[in-house]
Amino acid sequence: MIDAIDLKILNILQDNARTSNAEIARKVGMAPSAIFERIRRLETDGIIQGYEARLDPKKIGMSLVAFVYVKAEEKCGEMKIAAQLGKIPEVQEVHHIAGEDCYLVKVRTASTDALWELLRSRFGKISLLRSTKTTIVLSTKKETARLPLDADALRKES
Repeated sequence: MIDAIDLKILNILQDNARTSNAEIARKVGMAPSAIFERIRRLETDGIIQGYEARLDPKKIGMSLVAFVYVKAEEKCGEMKIAAQLGKIPEVQEVHHIAGEDCYLVKVRTASTDALWELLRSRFGKISLLRSTKTTIVLSTKKETARLPLDADALRKES
């Protein structure tokens, strides 16, 4: 069960995953050893799934974002195509969706030429994939993996 202190810790780590246990302890009002144990438990319980650096895609030449709707011909619940799509490095997200299409896939490439090559050579080789529809992002106003953590909302869901 997550309590108010866990929420404070998680919010601090979402702001900056490199925050030291001593700094978190100071902000929360606990001993660093207690913070260490709480973080270890949050990791073991799978609440904290990992830590990663956020890179500026434009500065590393990956400025084109596109969302690809994928229609597939696979048995209900099989998810073989999702697994294949997830192995492609340019694919950032794969969502199984309701509606006319089967998957919504977020990809990031260097250019429209690179996107075309990705769709043609990698998506096109997936045998049960029947069609794609691609939407290219012109600009992004907000993009985050941060989850809104608030004690009142979590209590209502319990």
